[in-house]
Order: sequence, then structure tokens, then C-alpha cells
Amino acid sequence: MIRKFVSNLEDENHPLLAPTLWGLKTWGLWQPIKGLNSTFHNLIHIAAVLFVISQYIELWNIRSDLALALQNLSVTMLSTVCVVKAGTFVFWQRSWTQIINYVSSLEISQLSTSDSITGGVIGKYTKYSRRVTYFYWHLVAGTVLTLILAPLAALAMSSEVRGRASNDSASYPEIMSSWAPFDRSRGFGYWIIYVEQASICFYGGGIVAMYDSNAVVLMNFFAGQMELLSINCSRLFENDEELSNVDAMLRIENCYKHHMSLIKHCKILNSVLSPVMFLYVVICSLMICASAIQLTTDSTTSMEKIRISEYLVALIAQLFLYCWHSNEVLTMSSKVDDGVYKSDWWTRDVKIRRNVLLLGGQLRKTIFFTAGPFADLNLPTFIAILRGSYSYYTLLSKKED
Repeated sequence: MIRKFVSNLEDENHPLLAPTLWGLKTWGLWQPIKGLNSTFHNLIHIAAVLFVISQYIELWNIRSDLALALQNLSVTMLSTVCVVKAGTFVFWQRSWTQIINYVSSLEISQLSTSDSITGGVIGKYTKYSRRVTYFYWHLVAGTVLTLILAPLAALAMSSEVRGRASNDSASYPEIMSSWAPFDRSRGFGYWIIYVEQASICFYGGGIVAMYDSNAVVLMNFFAGQMELLSINCSRLFENDEELSNVDAMLRIENCYKHHMSLIKHCKILNSVLSPVMFLYVVICSLMICASAIQLTTDSTTSMEKIRISEYLVALIAQLFLYCWHSNEVLTMSSKVDDGVYKSDWWTRDVKIRRNVLLLGGQLRKTIFFTAGPFADLNLPTFIAILRGSYSYYTLLSKKED
């Protein structure tokens, strides 16, 4: 059944992006056709923004209680990132559509040549992209289910919690903390809020899964295309005896245009990703730190520790996916000019060799993604964030003692 569902996601018009485009459409991020459906999805996005505002109101109300504030903060920050991802994707729809159309049209034209080497490279990074996409979807789904079911499990397993709640000495456990204009601690009000928060978790999980998987697959595309470009450069002068200068110049020109188009669309992708990743990198340290403090607090129950652990793993995995694949793009872009020097450039005349030299200079331009104007998105940044989170955790732990 799962295999049939996965196979139905494939689309020959989008060889690489078919599954992620299905997800983006389902959660109302990609709206190629404006109409009633897009209006409905935009209303849901607006409702999610209002819910995040209610989380900040609640955070202000409970600011004097450090434990509750940290619990609220760790989830509120992630909710903020979710609505920012949804809002920027819809707002910058034209840029995203330009990138998506470029990726699909380029792959279709490359696959139409029936070149075995080209098909092999595209097939390799497409297969890898599918694995990363489905793995990440499963990870996010597991995190969402854990968040939704943890309060019910705690309520079902603990008679003490139910007893205290019935005596007005404690409230039922919640998925997250948010403000409401009525009593949400127990009774009918609690179940209204629970359904609302469960729906928001489902919405937010879908936004995170689809947005992130799409971004990571696009990064993988650019890394794969850099590898293919390097291979094509090494094949510039294949069939040397039969290759005329005109044909050689045409091959050099195609490699040059290929690289220029990759740089152009990488810059477009970075322009829509960088502000979001800047926000995420800034608050990721706080979220990891807050989750770590909750895990080491004696008042945290076993069920809450399981929920927080799953949440913490998802946070780190999400950040790692971005930093790893962005680092791969940087690494491949710095190696792409090696292909030029692997070719039989010395067998050609002076005019061709001059153009090969110019091509090599062009290919030395590296491609990288940033998290705002202050940080590159790579593995050193990932390590720095983890170190920063540990520093914040140590500082807050000492203050708490």
C-alpha cells in the first residue's frame, strides 16, 4: 500500500521534485493556480499565525515560572519558524516557481539526450533525494504523533494527574501552551484546546516536512548538477580526431552556460532560504537549550522526557540536514573545475586552449548558502550552534542552582 502511494507521487513533468511538490500543494505552500483552494489554504496560514500570537500571550502570562516558560518557549519558537516558512513560501511564490520550473525543465532536457552518464548521475541523486525525503517525512510524523499522544498517554497512565485535576489542584497535560479566553485546564474547555493544538501540530509538522524536504532536495540537485558539469568538462574533447573547433567551442559554451544558470538559480534559492535560515539558526540554540534543561529537570515526568527527547532529536536532525547538504553544494562547486583539467585540452590549438582557460576561471566560482548576512550554512556552523546551545544550557543551569 505504501509503495503504491509512493509510486503515485511520481510525475514525469517533475522527475526530481514530484513528491515534494505534492506535499507543498497539499499543505497549501505551492499555489501555481490561484482560486478557491489557494484562498482556503491562505486562511489556514492566517489562523496559524493567530495561534502563534496566542502562544506569545501565554508566554507573557507565565514569564515568572521558568519551567513553564521554557516549555512554552521551545515550542513557540518552532511554531514561529513554521508560520515564517509558510508565509515566505507563499509571499515569494514567484521565485520558488522559477526555481522549480528550472529544475524540472533542465532535467527533462538532459534526460532526453539518452546519455548514459548523464542519466546515471541524475538517477543517483534522485534516488538519494527520495530516501532523504521519505526518511524526513517519517521523522517529522513520528515527532508530531509523539507530541499529540504524549498528553493523552500521561492522562491515561496517571491516576494522580486525573485526581489532582478533578480537585482543582492541577490541570490536564497539554500538547503545548497557548492562551484561550476560557478555562482550558480541564473539562470541555480542555478538549477544545486539545483538538485545536493537535490540528496545529499536524499543520506545523506538514509545513516543516514539506518545506525542509523541498529545500534539501533542491540543494542535492545543485550538488548533483555540479558533479555532472565536472564530468561534462572532462568529456569536452571526446572523439578528438573527429571533433572540429566549432564543435569544441560549442561544448565549452554549453558548459559555461550550464554553470552560469546554476549560479543564477542558486542565488535565487539562497535569497528565499537565507532569511528563514537566519531566524532558525538564531532560535535553534535557544530551542535545543530549553529542551535540554527540561530533560534534566527533576520535575519532568517520564512521558514528558520521551516527548522532549523526540522533539530534540527532530530539531538537531532538521538543522543537520540543511548544514550537511549546503556543505555538499559548497564542496562540489569547489571541485567542478577539476573536470576541465582532466580533459585533453593540450591536444587542441591555442584558440581552444584560451577558451578552456576562461572556462576554468568561471568554474572556480563557488556556490554556498547562507543563514542571513552573518553565517554560512555549513558543518562548522552546525557545530557552532551545538556548542552555543551547550553554553546557554550551562549558564542557565548554574543560575537555576
